[in-house]
Amino acid sequence: MKTKKIDTQKITAKVNKAVDSAKISFHKANDFALNKTEEVVTESITIASQWQKVTEKALKGGVQLLENQQNLIFDTLETYKAHLLKGKKRFRKVLTS
Repeated sequence: MKTKKIDTQKITAKVNKAVDSAKISFHKANDFALNKTEEVVTESITIASQWQKVTEKALKGGVQLLENQQNLIFDTLETYKAHLLKGKKRFRKVLTS
């Protein structure tokens, strides 16, 4: 039986080539992941700032609405108080007459 002689230099060269190829592939994958992550973060910041503007407008509008409602309630209470006082005077007149 004949034994085969193994050429270690060829195997070493192939292994080194495979390792170099893997390094290049990993480097490309890492660069791709970093770029995509940066795009996602940038887009998220942009969207968050847009929503912040919308929220700010909504809060300002909400505060204005609450102010208007509060004024309406106080006006209604003042009107009710005036009617109550007039009614009290009229009721006294009716009872004392």
